[in-house]
Amino acid sequence: MTESFHFASDNYASVHPEVFAAMHAADGGHDVAYGADATTAAFDEAIAATFGDGAVGFPVFNGTGANVVSLMALSPRWGGVVASEHAHIHNDENGAPERVGGLKILELPAPDGRIDVASLDRYAGDLGDEHRAQPLVLSLTQATEVGTVYSPEDLRVVVERAHQLGMRVHVDGARLANAAAALGVGLKEAAGGADVLSFGGTKNGAMLGEAVVILADDLRESLGHDLPYLRKQTMQLGSKMRYVSAQLHALLTATDAHGTPLWQRNAAHANAMATYLREELEPLAAGAGLKFTQATEANAVFVEMPRTLAARLRETYRFYDWKPGSTPESTEVRLMCSWDTPVEAVDGLVALIDEATSA
Repeated sequence: MTESFHFASDNYASVHPEVFAAMHAADGGHDVAYGADATTAAFDEAIAATFGDGAVGFPVFNGTGANVVSLMALSPRWGGVVASEHAHIHNDENGAPERVGGLKILELPAPDGRIDVASLDRYAGDLGDEHRAQPLVLSLTQATEVGTVYSPEDLRVVVERAHQLGMRVHVDGARLANAAAALGVGLKEAAGGADVLSFGGTKNGAMLGEAVVILADDLRESLGHDLPYLRKQTMQLGSKMRYVSAQLHALLTATDAHGTPLWQRNAAHANAMATYLREELEPLAAGAGLKFTQATEANAVFVEMPRTLAARLRETYRFYDWKPGSTPESTEVRLMCSWDTPVEAVDGLVALIDEATSA
């Protein structure tokens, strides 16, 4: 197979060899199904070591499943989930939290992807009003859907205010590793005091697999009891769970000669490639009609460009339009880097833009 690289999504990336090796190590012979296996027990230990004693993780198949299970666990059927206008649960999960979980998404503006603490009061008055979905959960995304990152301090302030308003806090951590690597902190710190976390593996070098992680001490007993039933009911319980657990365990515990865990190595490389891509594009921006629309803080570059240029680039590289541009002739695109994005791919994309706009 001819090797190719694209900038559409970190879901396009291959599986990291160390993850494959971990799956192979879990293979062979029989082991108990549905999570009562030695590999999942090792994953449980890694979750506690990473997120704190008592943290409990439940492996699931995918990010939408992790989010739906998390939100259903945190809210009754009459509950509402406050989320940003860009939230994956709001825009990119085909209504699953609402259709499967029965939960109303309550949208807040977030031009740079981050919810401002002052905006949380928007729905506070709905508490106790039987005519309104009750704003009982705040869902944040770290790193955000537009490639920005909450600082630990800003995230802590938002989480504390949500708790004061009677909300539980969920973090969609599909790219939590990228946020932590960008901030230079651990995964627990990057989650910022959330009650429940959707921890992502697929975008960080796994074949498939995420985990719902209970972080709040006071929820551990109740949700620890409820989540196995929710996971099964929402079709997220894997019979051969050891293969999902092995991937997540490898991301959390496989270290290099310097003691750096695999999640951090993969995320740091993806972030570095996005930074490099932006640095290489900036000198071409004026001549190519490029306009950067978001800060590049993790592994994504958001940029507006002429539609004709986007069409030319798509002859070689895949990437997604994010939204219409500021003029009919332009479009805002997302250029996403991955754990396996090589420098040569970035150079190739930049050279193609230079060639297309300097002719």
